[in-house]
Amino acid sequence: MRERIVHFINMTMNYKKRKKGIKVQKSEIIKEAFDELQKGRTSKAEDILKNVYPFVPIAVEKRSYKLQDKMRIFMRDHFIDRYSGDKLVNPGVLKLFSVRMQEAFPYHPHWKMDETHIAYWELTPTIDHINPLALGGADSEENWITTSMLHNQIKSNWTLEQIGWSIKENLADESWDGLTKDFVRYVDEYPELLKDTYIAKWYKESKKYEST
Repeated sequence: MRERIVHFINMTMNYKKRKKGIKVQKSEIIKEAFDELQKGRTSKAEDILKNVYPFVPIAVEKRSYKLQDKMRIFMRDHFIDRYSGDKLVNPGVLKLFSVRMQEAFPYHPHWKMDETHIAYWELTPTIDHINPLALGGADSEENWITTSMLHNQIKSNWTLEQIGWSIKENLADESWDGLTKDFVRYVDEYPELLKDTYIAKWYKESKKYEST
């Protein structure tokens, strides 16, 4: 599957002008095809598109990871955004602030921008598929990586090559756990917080890593 993705990228991003051997923008491919179309050479234009800038149908897998998978990957990556190197925070911690001080740290269940603190996008970790599912990437742990909700939305269905990103291999602080142990201790001290289902589900998963 990875070979198909690489082939797709090479065909669409690394097309070289014949004879000159230099990279060109994809808009130039469209211009070349359009020039042929304007000259009435439809078949020639079609050949250019099929051979140089082809449509590549790809079978797309569905996401299958569960909350426990997410927590395992977050701990594996030490709650570090692997695209930016920034430290992220256990989602339950952020919700604690919203429960304790709703006005200063608002939260909306559907994350409405005008009713939710920006920290939820900047600091909440999520799983991203390094090779996007939409381009044939696998829904497997080898293709999962930790990033923020913000960067996940920015990256969307594009490859790292397409947007000029890279994976941070050297994590800034491998002792960072996203405040997970502190989160568990705090909820243990104030168990009434478990009435909040969002806090409760993250507490349940975080508790498993209390002694790690």
